[in-house]
This record gives sequence, C-alpha cells and structure tokens, in this order.
Amino acid sequence: MSRDNKGRRIVVYPAYIDSKKSRSEGRKISLSKAVPNPSIKEIIEASERLGLNPLYEEKHYPRLKGVKGRVLVDKKSGKLEILRMIADEIRKMRGITG
Repeated sequence: MSRDNKGRRIVVYPAYIDSKKSRSEGRKISLSKAVPNPSIKEIIEASERLGLNPLYEEKHYPRLKGVKGRVLVDKKSGKLEILRMIADEIRKMRGITG
C-alpha cells in the first residue's frame, strides 16, 4: 500500500545525518552513510540540488541544547531515504568518495 506524499514535508536537523553524533544524540542514518558536521547551508544546497524545495526554520533541536536550525523538505520518498540522499549529495559537494 503506497502513501500519498504530495504536499507533505519532513524535518531535517543536522544531527540526523551527522557522523559525529550517536544514535542517542539523534543520528537517524547509518554511520557509513552519514557525513561529519553537516551545516544548515550544506543541507539547504543539497536539498536544492535534489529538487526538494528546502525551507529553513530557526528552531532548536530538542535532544541537543544550543543547536539551532532545521530544514523542511518535500517528502518525495521515505524519510530515511531522503536523509541518505541529502548526506550523499553533501559528500559529492565536499568531494568525498566512497
């Protein structure tokens, strides 16, 4: 059964794709797919390149004090798949292979 994702958005906090964070600190994807210290600017640029229409919001990440900023992106597939795609695009932007 497929879900209709039209008009839906998901939240992307930098911690979700940060290889420096543990699962308990909020990392959602595997360590091998994550990138070290992703910035909001990188997430926005990667999302634009992927056609996900990013929207920045200045909100705090609940698990980490003092961490500000999140990005809303169009939900074109599952959340974890989108997070992996964004992390992969950041790797390409940084020139990291593998």
